[in-house]
Amino acid sequence: MKQQISAVLAAALVTGCAATGNVAPPAGPVFTLWSPAFADGAQLEQKHAGNVPTNPNCVGQNVAPPLAWTNVPAGTRSFAMLVYDQQGRNGLGVAHWVAYNIPATVTAFADNEISGPSPKYTGGKSTLNLPNYMGPCPPVNTGKHHYVFTVIATDVEPGALPAGLTMQELTERLAGRAKGSSSMVLRYGRP
Repeated sequence: MKQQISAVLAAALVTGCAATGNVAPPAGPVFTLWSPAFADGAQLEQKHAGNVPTNPNCVGQNVAPPLAWTNVPAGTRSFAMLVYDQQGRNGLGVAHWVAYNIPATVTAFADNEISGPSPKYTGGKSTLNLPNYMGPCPPVNTGKHHYVFTVIATDVEPGALPAGLTMQELTERLAGRAKGSSSMVLRYGRP
């Protein structure tokens, strides 16, 4: 009984932290992607949704969540980042952000930092042909989509990869060059 109460209390604390934007960094030696504002599996707010005036499903302000990663694998020279929604386009998937050439000295992006160009990363090409983060734009009544945020540690020198790579092109170029990866899922949907 005490164990069940402790589990419920721990879950409540994590949920409370996610709601207030005070999620603690993960403990342990494992390479881990996390957000100071959201626990893994939490729901994004409407402000995090995409903002494309010509798309009625993009009803947000395109505010990217803050991201951080810890326990970087030895030998890492740069990072790549992907944000992907497998449920998008009726299961065909949507790449919301493709970025790389992130120096090994960078281990975080602040709130809204990736919503536009930055000297900290080279922008690839998302499904919407954008080099920066584009928030969720799921159609109404399609449920909560799962947005998978992934950081990949690589042995590629920063600046070695050209701008404009798609997610597939990037993963092909990173074959045999990845040192490790970590993902977290954030959810968003509209009733």
